[in-house]
Amino acid sequence: MRYGKAAAGGRRGRDRRAAMIAAPAGRDRFPGQAPAVAVVGGGIAGLAAATLLAERGAHVTLHEREESLGGRLAGWPTKLADGTTVTMSRGFHAFFRQYYNLRGLLRRVDPGLDALTKLPDYPLRHSAGLCDSFARVPRTPPLSGLGFVALSPTFGWRDLIRMNPRAALPLLDVRVPEVYDRLDAVAADDFLTRIRFPEAARHLAFEVFSRSFFADPHELSAAELALMFHIYFLGSSEGLLFDVPGEPFPQALWDPLGRYLEGHGVRVRTGSAVERVTPVPGGGLDVTAGGRTARHDALVLALDTGGLRGVVAASPELGDADWRSRVAALRTAPPFLVSRLWLDRPVAAGRPGFLGTSGYGPLDNISVLDRWEGQAAGWARRNRGAVVELHAYAVPPGAARDAVQSAALGQLHRVYPETHDARIVDARHEWRADCPLFPVGGYRHRPTVRTPHPSVMVAGDLVRTELPVALMERAATSGFLAANALLTGWGVRGQTLWTVPPGGRSATLRGLAALGSDRA
Repeated sequence: MRYGKAAAGGRRGRDRRAAMIAAPAGRDRFPGQAPAVAVVGGGIAGLAAATLLAERGAHVTLHEREESLGGRLAGWPTKLADGTTVTMSRGFHAFFRQYYNLRGLLRRVDPGLDALTKLPDYPLRHSAGLCDSFARVPRTPPLSGLGFVALSPTFGWRDLIRMNPRAALPLLDVRVPEVYDRLDAVAADDFLTRIRFPEAARHLAFEVFSRSFFADPHELSAAELALMFHIYFLGSSEGLLFDVPGEPFPQALWDPLGRYLEGHGVRVRTGSAVERVTPVPGGGLDVTAGGRTARHDALVLALDTGGLRGVVAASPELGDADWRSRVAALRTAPPFLVSRLWLDRPVAAGRPGFLGTSGYGPLDNISVLDRWEGQAAGWARRNRGAVVELHAYAVPPGAARDAVQSAALGQLHRVYPETHDARIVDARHEWRADCPLFPVGGYRHRPTVRTPHPSVMVAGDLVRTELPVALMERAATSGFLAANALLTGWGVRGQTLWTVPPGGRSATLRGLAALGSDRA
């Protein structure tokens, strides 16, 4: 991927070393008859692709299997036992400041990002009593790393001395795709052992981060862990602070963006699952959804792992044998649980709105939603209660769900003892297993944005982008990349993209990293 030249950081507030990927050149819009494009999947990746294509004048049809937009950040109404209708979702998501392209998508309808609320810290707590905080850690590398060592009770100067420096040095200059050449064949847990990362910090910090990929660190590629370390810590001056939507996802984000798309002529088809795709000799594709087939000039498959596997399996003429086999081999991460509880009494005032946890059985984090979400705050105020959410990631597939739910609740009582005597007015337990798994050695098998068919693109957080992006930002970036690829073929201007610095921030860090590159 080629980076362009730009003034430092571009938009005010962006990392001054942020890297620009210049927009493909071309006409501003389609002259005359514009192509018809089907975008399959209404999550972040599909919304990004549909937005850019529609802004350039393409005739876009957006298919989403569920009844609402947002994909894994969708929301839906549910009625509580007290008669209140509220919005349920798949749980808390952190909108980090490094998510430049996702934020660019949201700015289409919210230029000031007023729908997002800043949380003051990313606190972590271990059952042994250790706690970490990133609020006071300097955000600019290398001061971020030094500040973490100086302030963290889990990582002291003696721990730093004990580490294997040559094995750890490549973390100072993480580049994509080179980091995968070095570390994709190693498990994240094995890599931390190799560099002698302190046990306490390992459990408290890196296990929390690795499990944000919904995977156990024994299964996760060390390259993904190193990339995450670069994006959120040693490569970016944005730090580990983040924002959250001040209202449920549909109201804050996707309903406004859906209206924006419709205003640009997009045919938004929710409750419309695409069943198969058939390339047409001479050009074009037939896309069948709900038993009805329509002809399109191009296609963006912005699906989760299972959805992509299913559409490709049902479309035998799509792609070639190698590409189809790689899609068929994609794996999903283990199941995860989101428990949302409506309690009849408040959580203690000093509790953070979000807390990452380690060593508390299945419990990985706690969110007190009424601290930032307006709908939850309204319910809590009217009922003098609280709305609390619990996450349990990478649950063993054979685990008894009721037992995991009970164990997570028991750990909540342990972490926040005042909740023990609270009556649960109502509860919702969402079990899902549809996030992509990034296993050891899996990088080269993952699909790229482009496919063997020149008019078919793939987007989503499962995609190999060769850019330093992850999670929601990878989804948004890949959606824009898919649209850019199609627009380039039609001679129409694409969109400029941004990432965190694509390597070590200074010549000194890059030089140090080179000393350990042969041992990583």
